[in-house]
Amino acid sequence: MARPFLPRSVAPEFPIRMVALDIDGTLVDDDLALGERTRAAIGRAVHRGIRVSLVTGRMTASAMRFAASLGLRDPIVGYQGGLAREMPLRADRVGRLLRHMPLTAAVARDAVAWSRSAGLDAHANHLEELIIPADDPQVDDYSAFLGTRAIRVRDLEDWIQHPITKIVAVGAPGRPKVLLEAARERFRGRADVTVAHPRFLEFVAPGVSKGQAVRWLARRQGVPLGQVLAVGDQLNDLEMIAAVGHGTAMPQGPAEVIGAARYVAPPLVEEGAGDMIARLALATVPEARAAARLFEEEATALRERERTARRPGT
Repeated sequence: MARPFLPRSVAPEFPIRMVALDIDGTLVDDDLALGERTRAAIGRAVHRGIRVSLVTGRMTASAMRFAASLGLRDPIVGYQGGLAREMPLRADRVGRLLRHMPLTAAVARDAVAWSRSAGLDAHANHLEELIIPADDPQVDDYSAFLGTRAIRVRDLEDWIQHPITKIVAVGAPGRPKVLLEAARERFRGRADVTVAHPRFLEFVAPGVSKGQAVRWLARRQGVPLGQVLAVGDQLNDLEMIAAVGHGTAMPQGPAEVIGAARYVAPPLVEEGAGDMIARLALATVPEARAAARLFEEEATALRERERTARRPGT
């Protein structure tokens, strides 16, 4: 399926006025803990008036706890760009709905059936609800990951009678990426398909992506794309990383994501996303330009080493 953005097609500009951040694999690891230096960098960015949004494959209610912990004020984008909400005024509320681009019911049902035929366990996400077949043995683990209780249904296909925000198909690590191109071919023009996690193959409405969402956010905030820093680690982050001037991949990302990025951040264990914010968005413009040149040179060298390693006979 054709992707909507060319790698590094937007020239970087300074100062950075907006930051778009993936969550899992970028801000937090499996322990879901935010690092203190990352918290501090994001807090300083917000205090300076830099727009900071979480742009995630999670439901927005699941992302809200991270946003609240970080003191964010700008909209949260969930479901790969399929839904966006304002930050709520109260902790016990979800924010006002700003946009929602769901799959049609027929395509959602087809995605569930196709996923099952491929040996994956299909779930549905709609607005702030997680819907899982009652016999899914992983229901408690998935509920814990998202921080919400799942709705159990006897037959997921029968339950889907209205447009659905997203279908998630869960499999063994690596299996979703193996099936990605087949899924894109099967649903061409009817759904966009991506990998958000080594275990998650995800179906969203045509045209929905984090890249499209970041373009919407930047336009809404009046920020040129060249002045946007976006950081992510998985295939679902590729369009977002490629759409902005300061697209940054986490180093554990797949080759396609590294290839789309202008920079590669330090590892998550070193709080790489926070480091990129500190050195590119919080530094003086001359310091940020110098850091950007260094990051870009390092990313180019990394890609060349990987190309060399893949050549026959090396």
